[in-house]
Amino acid sequence: MSSTAPLEQRRSTAGLWALRLIGAVLLLAIAGIHLYLWQQGYRDIDVIGPAFLLQAVIGVGGALLVLIAPRRLLPVAAVLGALFCLGSLGALLTATTVGLFGFVESTAAELWWETLWVEIAGTVVLAALAFLAARRR
Repeated sequence: MSSTAPLEQRRSTAGLWALRLIGAVLLLAIAGIHLYLWQQGYRDIDVIGPAFLLQAVIGVGGALLVLIAPRRLLPVAAVLGALFCLGSLGALLTATTVGLFGFVESTAAELWWETLWVEIAGTVVLAALAFLAARRR
């Protein structure tokens, strides 16, 4: 074993923790955006309102899971987080293009662009975390 192995392992661990933290923050951002929009009136839209509230709850739960998952379960937690982000992104794009549950969104809506970029970033960061955590095992 080379003398740099412990240093490389510490860097790898630090990198995984950085991705965990960034992924958790992005999940919390998705939760916060959906909770804010729910409070601003989306709660009154059939199906969409309860879905926004569910997004907030799942986003907070996902952030906690990514942060507290033991190393052996980290790839699973990260994949679940990435899928949540991807699903949220898919719902946003579907609602904007063809409509979702009878609701059609606009790119001019409050926080639309922020939501798009946070969900893309969450998908990328958590997918990278899943890949790197699985590779490290």
